[in-house]
Amino acid sequence: MTTDVVSVGRISVDLYAREPHAGFEQQQTFHKSVGGSPTNVAVAAARLGHQVTLVTKVGDDDFGDYIRGRLEGWGVDTRYVGSIAGAQTPLAFAALTPPETPTVMFYRGAAAPDTQLVASDVPDELMTTAKILWISQGSLSQGSTAEACLTWMALRTRDQHTILDLDYRPSLWASVEDARSMATRAIALATVVVGNSEECEVALGVSDPDAAADALLDAGVALAVIKLGADGALLATSTERVRVAPTPIEVVCGLGAGDAFGGALCHGLLEGLSLEDSGALANAAGALVATQLTCADAMPSLDELHRVMEDAA
Repeated sequence: MTTDVVSVGRISVDLYAREPHAGFEQQQTFHKSVGGSPTNVAVAAARLGHQVTLVTKVGDDDFGDYIRGRLEGWGVDTRYVGSIAGAQTPLAFAALTPPETPTVMFYRGAAAPDTQLVASDVPDELMTTAKILWISQGSLSQGSTAEACLTWMALRTRDQHTILDLDYRPSLWASVEDARSMATRAIALATVVVGNSEECEVALGVSDPDAAADALLDAGVALAVIKLGADGALLATSTERVRVAPTPIEVVCGLGAGDAFGGALCHGLLEGLSLEDSGALANAAGALVATQLTCADAMPSLDELHRVMEDAA
């Protein structure tokens, strides 16, 4: 069976502080979950009923076992979630300071397992036949995983959905210039690019949504998706451009909203939805997850998304 979505890259055990507006210097209690942007996207797409394979690596520790168990419970194929002997599974701590844009501290060591992928870790056929290949910009930042991702992207044809998520975490990069240089290489291999205004500024040098979409389309991308946060989203092709209104919510934790958006965008592409319908579904997914504390645990089913959209209509 052809895999619907292959997602590659960062993975961690995430610990979410329960107390709003309390920083790490204060006493906190934490809720444990699974994280890493491309991992969250994999869970989101699986929850929407798709065959999803995650390609990454963890440590050979109890945290790695915890992650595998959770992913399998959500229906994610973990055959290519490898282990590195002697390595520790990364941790990420999140403080709700503020809830809309939490503070995140990464504990990934000098060479996190997910930075040590090589192209031979998976058969080429997995990458060439998947209906969607999802690559996070963060996966291009460190180690052998960066070149492996570019190799996998280059295996695909221009009529396939090869998605680059501009997911930008400053702590993963030596400099903005390095991030932009790698983004340029990856954008040239992508057919769909997703990012918010800050990520577009880093990758393209422009933050205006329409200018960013124009730059991506000029670079050969078939679909540019600019996430506008509280203002919704812009989706653009060479022949069509739509702005989708946001779904109103009370934010509990903004982490993971963009990943839920990504999983729902994959659903829209797989189902052949219009730009407007894909954008509306993705906005609703992001909004729903932002009303929950955690990311992966909160990824919605299709029925839940439709209820959110009906309530907001």
